[in-house]
Amino acid sequence: MGSLILTLKCYKPLASIKFSPFINSFHALQLRPPKPNNRRVFRCFSTLNSSPNVIDDKSNGKTDGDDKPASASTQLWLYNTMSRKRELFKPKVEGKVGMYVCGVTAYDLSHIGHARVYVTFDVLYRYLRHLGYEVCYVRNFTDVDDKIIARANELGEDPISLSRRYCEEFHQDMVDLHCLPPSVEPRVSDHMPHIIDMITQILDNGFAYRVDGDVYFSVDKFPEYGQLSGRKLEDNRAGERVAVDSRKKNPADFALWKSAKEGEPFWESPWGPGRPGWHIECSAMSAAYLGHSFDIHGGGMDLVFPHHENEIAQSCAACNNSHISYWIHNGFVTIDSEKMSKSLGNFFTIRQVMELYHPLALRLFLIGTHYRSPINYSVVQLESASERIFYIYQTLHDCEKALSLLDAAALKDSIPPDTVTSINKFHNDFLASMSDDLHTTVVLAALSDPLKTINDLLHTGKGKKQAMRLESLAALEKTIRNVLTVLGLMSTGYSEVLLQLREKALKRANLTEDQVLQRIEDRTVARKNKEYEKSDAIRKDLAAVGIALMDSPVGTTWRPALPLALQEQAVATS
Repeated sequence: MGSLILTLKCYKPLASIKFSPFINSFHALQLRPPKPNNRRVFRCFSTLNSSPNVIDDKSNGKTDGDDKPASASTQLWLYNTMSRKRELFKPKVEGKVGMYVCGVTAYDLSHIGHARVYVTFDVLYRYLRHLGYEVCYVRNFTDVDDKIIARANELGEDPISLSRRYCEEFHQDMVDLHCLPPSVEPRVSDHMPHIIDMITQILDNGFAYRVDGDVYFSVDKFPEYGQLSGRKLEDNRAGERVAVDSRKKNPADFALWKSAKEGEPFWESPWGPGRPGWHIECSAMSAAYLGHSFDIHGGGMDLVFPHHENEIAQSCAACNNSHISYWIHNGFVTIDSEKMSKSLGNFFTIRQVMELYHPLALRLFLIGTHYRSPINYSVVQLESASERIFYIYQTLHDCEKALSLLDAAALKDSIPPDTVTSINKFHNDFLASMSDDLHTTVVLAALSDPLKTINDLLHTGKGKKQAMRLESLAALEKTIRNVLTVLGLMSTGYSEVLLQLREKALKRANLTEDQVLQRIEDRTVARKNKEYEKSDAIRKDLAAVGIALMDSPVGTTWRPALPLALQEQAVATS
């Protein structure tokens, strides 16, 4: 920046308090925010073991002692929106990571576009922890906003109360999607002193001006404006994501503080009663919990401009030491090549999707495409993800069942060389792919080999005769389980998930378990009577709605499958 910036005063960081990144409840952080006038940086890193274990959702980060994480020395490359290239990740403090992700504006149920954002950063959070980093993950709630006020007025409800309700709904969605709780979840309404303090500093430093109780940021005073998005000031026409207001010095100037209007919530400030503009909240809250300089700031691609561009301008105007090392953004979820959003009305809520599909299927669908690429919402992809989750869990369930028949103490300490080679290859592929800008798609594809090996050991004549077969099964199951945990695809029990997947499949097929079993019985009778045309028709009718029949010497069972019409569509697409 120019020499003017070097003379600026810094917005004062906040009180030093430590939070654990392994908080076990979304509701555990109903804490009073720190006072804004303390010069010590507010921190939330916890003290972890030097070699923490692979994360497990249900054990609060604890696993068996043998489950060793990767070393923090593993090179991680992340795509930085600011530089427009992949960069080697180097945290500002060795072994520790500060990460801020912009949260939802809580005025309605969240849609799967939101789900993609928070699943993406949950995967990053998990992987950083897997590499051995201590991570302070801050994700805010916007509970003061024009949209919230409009919705509250429409429903005749208090805006803060309405927002609080939808914050809780969001929490439940995140639990269902296996997203770990962040270290801290600050809300705008709890941080007005910090926001007001930062706006005051921006005014004192000459980057903002007052107009009739409003405060605007002057983009002309910040020459670097547009560095993140690549936009030029002349591109920012009033009315296109910047409010039209003839009182502004530049049409691109944006509000830091809005004067109170009738029927809206307000807070007292040096400029009169009012409320903050949208962008200032994240600058103030990220500084409060992570300081002015931290490692990762993330969100959806739609936040690059204006939100994150404005955040950079505000934060630098408040403190010349402000610096974010890596700006990370995920791609859109699209429908017919158009961004899914509430404003366009072309969205499906997370709840709507989970009515028919298991949360793990939705999560697999979301990470089945690289996080920076757009992902097109389609039934065929959700069905495919559901079928894949069933296959993974059925394989691991069969493995667990086989191992349960033997006393664990009877297992030998060693495993065959070919199993060692297979496990090492899978683990190396996992680390290489995840460390290359979180290529979850490659990891999911790499799962095929160890899963096939398990099925061969369980079900083929050659596999059943292999030396140290059970030892191989135990080692493979443990390796796959640990990788699925880092991906957020590991649940409490295999049989429970399989049951839930079956229930969802029956719901999509509009059938009950008894009706399917009756059709299986009808088919068995038809086969005994050599009515093969009838038995084939029954199989085909069930396959058409996603119920596949599996014949074996002990009888016929069923499993969820991609409906026939969608199978044909998938083949045509590929």
